Amino acid sequence: MAIFGLIAGLVIVFMFLRYLPVWGVRCIHLFDIDEKELIVVDVRDYNQAYNDSVHSTINIPVAYLNRYFHEIPDKQIHVVAANPLEKNISIRFLRKKGYHVKSYTLTDGQCDKKLA
Repeated sequence: MAIFGLIAGLVIVFMFLRYLPVWGVRCIHLFDIDEKELIVVDVRDYNQAYNDSVHSTINIPVAYLNRYFHEIPDKQIHVVAANPLEKNISIRFLRKKGYHVKSYTLTDGQCDKKLA
């Protein structure tokens, strides 16, 4: 019975870290970003970021964040992600490393549904 409780706890933690939205971070459009105050970090895959490029960003895919997070300057961050899963994982990781993530943009348009 204890093993079942341990497995259930691990599944709940896994689901929390991946799918539960991050609180306190606003979804805004890329047009509303002040590039003097925020560093834009694009966490999409390289091929997605190349095909749909965003001006003056630091492109570090989610899979490479652990290796290259130290290249991000110590300023407030705006995250560009392709889907909510990438957004949640990258924001939680960057917060854990001491960065202040102020906002995010989803390129698949889910942010537009929330703002409408």
